[in-house]
Amino acid sequence: MVHSSLLLRFLLKKQSSCSVQLINNSIHYVAFKVKTTAPKKYCVRPNVGIALPNTTCDFTVTMQAQKVAPSDLQCKDKFLVQSTIVPYGTTEEGLQPNLFSKDSGNHIEEIKLRVVLVSAPQSPVLQPINGSLHQDPPPSTAPTIARLSEEHASTSQEKSRLQQEVVLLRRRVAAKGQVGFPFLFVCFVTTVAFIVGYLLHS
Repeated sequence: MVHSSLLLRFLLKKQSSCSVQLINNSIHYVAFKVKTTAPKKYCVRPNVGIALPNTTCDFTVTMQAQKVAPSDLQCKDKFLVQSTIVPYGTTEEGLQPNLFSKDSGNHIEEIKLRVVLVSAPQSPVLQPINGSLHQDPPPSTAPTIARLSEEHASTSQEKSRLQQEVVLLRRRVAAKGQVGFPFLFVCFVTTVAFIVGYLLHS
């Protein structure tokens, strides 16, 4: 085992991960299992594995996103790494569920890892250039306001003109007393009335 403590960079409302390396200096196959005092808070991948002779293997610890930062980043969480020698050629699929239990009769070595939280680096602060901070002024909204005012005035005038035309057309129709109207005329009146209604509600 390389470390006796497990360093995690604390990020509020974000996950944080670190990798732990196991070193097998023996000529044996060594199985390992990782446990934690807070299984709902951490995710370990893989939590069970085999370290081949004279090799290293890693497992990753991920702390779930935390909504509240602990006081002074103090943490009492711990991890326990258990290891035991297994027959040559053993695979992860061949590991027995009770391999690391006290009743198995196997010699089990245990190493505790204490979780140590470290604060995340602070965001860079903007420094003044030549003694002052410069920011481009926002684009002026005066031209836009003037254009909208002109469009509103033009729309009001058009609305008034169309209303007068509709009234005039109705008077002409009433004066002639005609029962049937040309289809094109009806369409024209309907179109004008629709435009007036649209402008009145806009």
